[in-house]
Parts: sequence; C-alpha cells; structure tokens
Amino acid sequence: MLTTTIRLDNQLKERIASVAARSGKSAHAFMLDAIAQTVDQCEVDLEFSATADQRWTKVLQSGKTVPWEDAKAYLTARSRGERPRRPAARSPRH
Repeated sequence: MLTTTIRLDNQLKERIASVAARSGKSAHAFMLDAIAQTVDQCEVDLEFSATADQRWTKVLQSGKTVPWEDAKAYLTARSRGERPRRPAARSPRH
C-alpha cells in the first residue's frame, strides 16, 4: 500500500475529524471511504456518459428517434405498472 500526503486546511480537517468521530470512524477511514465513494461515482458517471455518447452516435447515423408522444405514452403506462410495448425508433418523416 502506498502512502499519499494531502494538505487540508484546518477548518476542513476539523470538520472531517468531527464527522468521522460521530460516525464511529477514524478520520483516515472516513477519508478513504469518501475517496472511494467519489471514485465509484465518477466511474458510474463516465460509463453513463460513454453509453449516452454511443447511443447519440447511433441516432445520428440512423436518423431514427422515438417521437416524444410515443415515449411519453410508454413512460406513463410504465409508471402505472403496465407493461406496454416499447415504442420503435423511426425516421422523422413518418
């Protein structure tokens, strides 16, 4: 395991110590958890963005989209617990 030094201003260091103590952790464990959670969230965000980029590229290449009214009807039905057929993507001229 490597050692890394970070510089914290006194106010942040005190806040970390206080919150860590109240949550039953050492300041070190609290900071490790915070860093791990941030890394996890960044990885999720990056994967989400990559998926969105891939889907947008597919939309641009095919020119096909799901009309808003079809998507809205589908989502409304799903929110009521129904199992509607997923709307098909189509060219805008249809």
